[in-house]
Amino acid sequence: MAEGALERTLVLVKPDGVKRGLMGPILHRFESKGLKVVAARLLQVTPELAARHYAEHEGKPFYPGLVQHITSGPVLALEGRTAIAVVRLMTGATNPQTAAPGTIRGDYGLAITPNLVHASDSPASAERELGLYFRAEDYLAYTRSDEKFL
Repeated sequence: MAEGALERTLVLVKPDGVKRGLMGPILHRFESKGLKVVAARLLQVTPELAARHYAEHEGKPFYPGLVQHITSGPVLALEGRTAIAVVRLMTGATNPQTAAPGTIRGDYGLAITPNLVHASDSPASAERELGLYFRAEDYLAYTRSDEKFL
């Protein structure tokens, strides 16, 4: 196996990504990079769940827009070597207008709040956020056929 810690991270394909039919292309990018889906849910995010997810932003001017935007959308949990850093690099800068070409936001993003994806920014955030969306029994273990190369 490749070097690096095995990590889980939370990736949300936000409502704009779902409505634009980009779930498949976004998921494909992560899987092509060697990350694997170990849990997935398609759900309507409630205002209460959104408030818990974005608690650190409460009181900031952009907070209401975040909660309003994320109140529906699918959630994917990905696992892989150094998954947090890899996913953050692949998603690109928060603002799609400044995100590098080749990143998800750089290639598909249109605006800063509907910027297609959310990705946990640290192991602590990933643990907290995954706990909001998944239970231990939601995770499935399996071996990808290409894992010996990853």
